Amino acid sequence: MGIRSNVKTLTQVTHMQNFITLSQIDSAAQTIKNQIQIQPLVGIILGSGLNDLADSVQNAVRISYSDLPNFPVSTVHGHAGRFVIGMLEDKPVLVMQGRIHYYEGYTMGQVTLPVRVMQRLGISNMIVTNAAGGVHPDFEPGDVMLITDQLNLMGMSGLNPLMGPNLDEIGTRFPDMSQPYDRAYCDLARKVARDNGLTLREGIYAGLSGPSFESPADLRFLRNAGADAVGMSTVPEVIIARHGNMRVLGLSGISNKANLDGSTVTTHEEVIEAGKVITPKVEKIIRGVLRGLE
Repeated sequence: MGIRSNVKTLTQVTHMQNFITLSQIDSAAQTIKNQIQIQPLVGIILGSGLNDLADSVQNAVRISYSDLPNFPVSTVHGHAGRFVIGMLEDKPVLVMQGRIHYYEGYTMGQVTLPVRVMQRLGISNMIVTNAAGGVHPDFEPGDVMLITDQLNLMGMSGLNPLMGPNLDEIGTRFPDMSQPYDRAYCDLARKVARDNGLTLREGIYAGLSGPSFESPADLRFLRNAGADAVGMSTVPEVIIARHGNMRVLGLSGISNKANLDGSTVTTHEEVIEAGKVITPKVEKIIRGVLRGLE
């Protein structure tokens, strides 16, 4: 009985260690606070091939993820792996120049730790971007899609980032996800696109774990389920953001066309190259949205 009790206790302790604690979040947040003089208003997450916007931040303080306690390090080409904090369109921002992905071998708690840090820094708004495959037949590489809703396929299969002890200091145990993307911010993005003569697609983003690109059968399933674009990020970050009552705007850069019949090959290099076309469009929208924020 004693041996079984000890084994159970050890299993429980190991299980609990998979979750990020509030003290770990606050330790990283405090390290950032000690190096900046401004209060960021907006957190911006830049996806694959979209790093250039961070270079436009004025009076920037750059902090590598590797210099923060308990913090995961981005291992993917095209993700610089650092925070850039400063001014963009006269708004104080914290930009993630590169994100963390579940497929890199991190836990969901580690993947979403940057958003938790934003929350503890007092950031109430988040703009999230990604490179995505276009599942909708009308979408072409180089398009930008306004994310209006999401399919949490990772969470449906047991990888919800809110699993484990709830952080009551940040949000409720069962947060509502009926409006993951802020409708007023979506309207603002639409206006900015119109004012700049940009075609802004709209649709549902499906989040998968990766790192393999989708098979034709995967893509046909996703299309039948209502997905317009698919990628390997964003959904867990948005769930954590909404748990902490952050307002979210999401933009997908369509980097490749869905291969529903198996006739083409998708590569990460293709995704990075498409980012060169997508980045100027996304940057105009983000800048316009920032100017429109009060």
